[in-house]
Amino acid sequence: LQLRAMFISLLPPLDLKVVTADILFVLILVELFRLLIIYLQEQRVSIGVAIEVAIVSVLREVIVRGVLEIPWPQTLSACAFLLVMGILLIIRVWSRSIGEKT
Repeated sequence: LQLRAMFISLLPPLDLKVVTADILFVLILVELFRLLIIYLQEQRVSIGVAIEVAIVSVLREVIVRGVLEIPWPQTLSACAFLLVMGILLIIRVWSRSIGEKT
């Protein structure tokens, strides 16, 4: 359904904001589907994929609304959230590299 809506939004008149929102939403759905497949196959939740989904979701909201239209406290909290998610990704990679050395 979302792909159909995305193709309809590509018809003239073209609204770039709607097209961008649709494409980013499809990417979020693909990542969630990937997370579901990993869970069903391995009976575990991939922390890396979950963090990536969270990052893309926040960035989608910022891109769709526009940075200048979002109140500054909300922008600041989104930046802090993205910083924490980035740190979690770095810690995940770092802990994997230490685990492989032992």
